[in-house]
Amino acid sequence: MRSYNHALPPRSEMVNAMLCSDTAYEGVFFTAVKTTGIFCRPTCSARKPKPENVEFFSQADEAMAAGYRPCLRCKPLDLAASAPDWVKGLLASISASPNARWTDAELTTRGIDPLRLRRWFKQNFGMTFHAWMRSRRLGVALGRISSGETLDNTAFDLGYESLSGFRDAFKKTFQIPPGKAAETPLLLYRHLTTPLGPMIAMAEERGLVLLEFLDRPALTAELNELRGRHGYSIAPGEHLFIKQIEVQLKLYFDGKLKSFSVPLHMPGSSFDRLVWAELLKIDYGTISTYGAIARGIGKPGASQAVGNANGHNRLSIVVPCHRVIATNGSLAGYGGGQPRKEFLLRLEKTALQMTQQNEFLLN
Repeated sequence: MRSYNHALPPRSEMVNAMLCSDTAYEGVFFTAVKTTGIFCRPTCSARKPKPENVEFFSQADEAMAAGYRPCLRCKPLDLAASAPDWVKGLLASISASPNARWTDAELTTRGIDPLRLRRWFKQNFGMTFHAWMRSRRLGVALGRISSGETLDNTAFDLGYESLSGFRDAFKKTFQIPPGKAAETPLLLYRHLTTPLGPMIAMAEERGLVLLEFLDRPALTAELNELRGRHGYSIAPGEHLFIKQIEVQLKLYFDGKLKSFSVPLHMPGSSFDRLVWAELLKIDYGTISTYGAIARGIGKPGASQAVGNANGHNRLSIVVPCHRVIATNGSLAGYGGGQPRKEFLLRLEKTALQMTQQNEFLLN
């Protein structure tokens, strides 16, 4: 649960987001229904209440203080996209036996409804459970082959019945034949839970490469560029830098971290990298403009190009493109959605003010 209150968006905007179940508002506000005494996430799948019966809160504890009970369906006290206990148990079993196959019949035997599991994975990971399992298994295969394991041993150890079937599945997933895996840089990814909704983090040996909200419209294009232009193979897996950013993000959302220390690797054009380096200079709790950044890199007439480079940034929050606004003072765009941009700016401003107040009192 967040440590800092923040101002709410306009009521009409929140009503529309609630009625549309807009994921961009996840964590920005909570919906409380006067007629039922229950409060929910804006994306709750329950029947939508009449707007006149709704009031809004910036934090879950405010809703509880006002006498509302948390919804049992959307569980607003949990982090957005956090796995329920029945999913956590299944994931623990998969980690303990990574080569095991999980059919619908086996899931049912464990008391898990395959359709319910499919919906949860589709909503939170953007793919079905079985597609995730195939991707995970092939990610293990990619790692083994890249480390020098033979194709035969890798395929049969992971349960494939034929080398041709393994080769076809491998090529379909990674767009390269398994024989070229050792020559291809590997990018590992994992999904993270945050107060603003699920994110995906990707890392390789040089640093964190991508951190984006899963519902970012440009995410598919970014992944295609990483595969095509930069030559990566992308697979699910764990990485030290992913663990680091997970810890640092929690501190950031709690208002306890003002700069990130995880190593970064930012493949892109020379101009994009120049702009991204300038973004990293924008202090926590402050804002800049596209024009100021253009002047900062010695190209005062390149505000529009700076805006394009800002949009190419793959490291949301860490490379703080959310701190850039238009010269006229409007928020302008943000890949994760303008509500999240507003939230992040309010979070940083409030945390900075509280830090300054505490320092003043101590002195």
